[in-house]
Amino acid sequence: MIVARELIGKTFVRLAHVLSSQMPIRLAGTIVETEAYGFRNDRASHAYSGVTARNRLMFGEVGKTYVYFIYGSHFCVNISAHSNRMRAGAVLIRAIQPCEGVDEMRKLRSSENLSDLASGPGKICQAMNISQSLNSLDVTDPRSEIHIEFGKNNAKKNLTSTERIGIRYAAKRKWRFVCRN
Repeated sequence: MIVARELIGKTFVRLAHVLSSQMPIRLAGTIVETEAYGFRNDRASHAYSGVTARNRLMFGEVGKTYVYFIYGSHFCVNISAHSNRMRAGAVLIRAIQPCEGVDEMRKLRSSENLSDLASGPGKICQAMNISQSLNSLDVTDPRSEIHIEFGKNNAKKNLTSTERIGIRYAAKRKWRFVCRN
């Protein structure tokens, strides 16, 4: 939960190779919504039943991307995060406020609406061209294709914790963090 709260206001960066550019371009946005997932204490977590090929990154080194395909149509990106006392965990990046590479994000999403461009986990991955091939990247390394940078805004001033969205189990836990503008 601590990492989910602390990621609010940070900048989520994707160095992407896209069709319109030979050089990687920078797609970035301020993280404005996250959701924490635990281990044995959290039935909604992919890690709840133990290690699988899909969730193994939740059990490994912290600070790695955990990208998975959901509902047969969307990718979601998480950051592995757990304490020494907890064997597994991750933080889902639920929404960002785009700030760099916005025109390219609009092309990738086929959307002109800035407020809706990256307002959900699947939309983020589509807008930033994130797929499972980007699994296991180190988000603490500024040279990584996906990394986290310290933000320059006051997102924490308007931080709210709420119940998580779109899950059946452990839904009442206030492990979702949102920056309300």
